[in-house]
Amino acid sequence: MDQVGDGKIIEACGVVGVDRTGTAEVRAVDGIDLEVRRGEFLALVGVSGSGKSTLLHLIGRLDTPTSGSIRILNRELGSLTSYERACYRRKTVGFIFQSFHLVPSLSAQANIALALTFQGTFGAERKRRTAEALRLVGLEQRADHRPGQLSGGEQQRLAVARAIVHRPPLLLADEPTGNLDRRNAADVMNLLREINQEQKTTVLLVTHDEETAGRIADRMIRMRDGQLDGQGDIPS
Repeated sequence: MDQVGDGKIIEACGVVGVDRTGTAEVRAVDGIDLEVRRGEFLALVGVSGSGKSTLLHLIGRLDTPTSGSIRILNRELGSLTSYERACYRRKTVGFIFQSFHLVPSLSAQANIALALTFQGTFGAERKRRTAEALRLVGLEQRADHRPGQLSGGEQQRLAVARAIVHRPPLLLADEPTGNLDRRNAADVMNLLREINQEQKTTVLLVTHDEETAGRIADRMIRMRDGQLDGQGDIPS
C-alpha cells in the first residue's frame, strides 16, 4: 500500500464550483466525485462549457470550490493558508494552457530559468535543470531564441518544459493543443505521454479531442453540464 493517499494523488468529493455573472449563478461544476491514481494519465473530455476547465482550475487551486473537498497527496486544499496555496501551485503542480503565457522578451532558456527562480533554485542547479528540460522537449538548439522566433508548436513545447522543470508530481493541461495544427498537436500529446511514462508524472488533461484522448490516456471521462458521465475505463 502506498504511504500517501493509498496510491491516490487526487481525491475530490462533492465538489461544486459556481460561476457568477452579475446576479446569475451557474454551477459549472456540480457535485463531482473523482479519484486519480498516482502516475495515471487521465483525460477529461467534453464540449465547451461542460465544466472541465473549471474543474481543472479548482484542482490547481487557481479557483476555490463553492463547496466540497479536494485532497491532493492526502492534503486538503481548503485547509491551506495563502502562503501554502502559493507553494502548492509552485511546487506540486505544473500548468499548461492553450495560450502559451511565455515572457516575450526572454529567451527560451530564460523563460524556463525564471520558473526555477520562483522555486528558489539558483546557480549551477538551475542551469542544469534548464538544459535538461530543453533537451526533453527537443529545443536545445533553440535555447537562445525568444518566443516570437519560435513556431506555435515550439512555443507550446517550451511551455511544457517550463511546467515540468521543477518536477511536479501533478501536471494539469488545459486544451494544450487548441492553438496548434494537427501535426504539432500530435507532437505535444506524445510529449505529455512520454513525460507521464518516463517521469511517472500524473497528467490530468482537458481536451475536446476525444479521438486523441482515447489513444493517449490511460482513462477518459466525459463531462456534461458540470457532471462526470461515468468514471471511464480503468486499466488493469
